[in-house]
Amino acid sequence: METLAKTTWAIDPTHSEVQFKVKHLVISTVTGSFKSFEGTLETDGDSFEGAFIQFSADVNSIDTNMSQRDAHLKSADFFDAENHPKLTFVSTSFTQKDEDEYTLVGDLTMRGVSKSVTLSATYGGQMVDFYGNTKAGFEISGKVNRKDFGLNWSAVTEAGGVVVSDEVKLHFNIQIAKQG
Repeated sequence: METLAKTTWAIDPTHSEVQFKVKHLVISTVTGSFKSFEGTLETDGDSFEGAFIQFSADVNSIDTNMSQRDAHLKSADFFDAENHPKLTFVSTSFTQKDEDEYTLVGDLTMRGVSKSVTLSATYGGQMVDFYGNTKAGFEISGKVNRKDFGLNWSAVTEAGGVVVSDEVKLHFNIQIAKQG
């Protein structure tokens, strides 16, 4: 049996976004992002089926458009960036469901706690840019419970409302570039 050549793709951070959304006071949603991240995708040949994906984000690059909230998220109440500066993801499977839809399963590690998570990935296509580089795009989404990862801080308003929901929605727009 012929062995297919391995192809490595790297995330292009200038054309990618790593965002999360959390309900605040149950009535509105706060959107945050990680500004510094990196990742690779390794495939057999040109098919993305079964690709191996590694990703990490710098917790200190968190941005929710409010510096006080960002400082709180970096603190021991949440991510504990001093002791756990990276959030990481390593895939265990990447399965094609239909032409453009994939299921991505892997181990997400935050604050030193690893849990298996299942995410949806939509393939946006492939294109060669002005410089001859082959690029591909994916939109990845899913949900995690922050308390599963030890991000346990909570508060209740005087009226009994929850300040921060446990459910966190993940939304990544990722552009990857074929290497070499």
